[in-house]
Amino acid sequence: MKLISRSFRPNGPIPGRCAFAVRAPKGHVRLADNRNPHLAWTAVPEGTRSFVLTCIDADAPTRPDDVNREGRIVPTELPRAEFVHWLMVDIPPGVREIAEGSCSDGVAPRGRTDPAGPPGSRQGINDYTGWFKGDAAMDGVYRGYDGPCPPWNDARVHHYRFEILATDLEHCPVGDAFTLADLGKALAGHILDRASITGRYSLNPRIRLR
Repeated sequence: MKLISRSFRPNGPIPGRCAFAVRAPKGHVRLADNRNPHLAWTAVPEGTRSFVLTCIDADAPTRPDDVNREGRIVPTELPRAEFVHWLMVDIPPGVREIAEGSCSDGVAPRGRTDPAGPPGSRQGINDYTGWFKGDAAMDGVYRGYDGPCPPWNDARVHHYRFEILATDLEHCPVGDAFTLADLGKALAGHILDRASITGRYSLNPRIRLR
């Protein structure tokens, strides 16, 4: 399989319109358009009964001590962990493309209860659910796509891996509020092929992406 995007080139910068936040002249950042990027895939294996789509940032800080704090920097050498930005299952086997902004267009404080997607598809919980827990204005259950918002003082550029998986499952056996861990268990032994594309993003004003 092959996965492409008209929103960004492989290993290129993700545009601000596809991010949760962008740089701001005052206050460091502001909320952005939060549009899901365009994605299209080809060379689908025979026997595919549905697709699964994920987007994961593998550069999320493992400790919050320095995150978004004045006069501090999140060091590049800090151990990192995954942060889930998008989970979608039961994408029909005839679908080959997702248009930019068709599944997410704008930030939804407290999260979306029923995000848009291809007919029959279902979308899981992303990690903004945990990130905003306890925040009076943003606390909620975040489903579907919510784009990049790395710490504005992170010395490391974050990498966002979009992956499409062809499966032999007509319906993925996960519950309504499924997570990445749930998805991993459900897909064991059912992946026929996969393809990915990675984009980069930073909110650090000292970093220029090209």
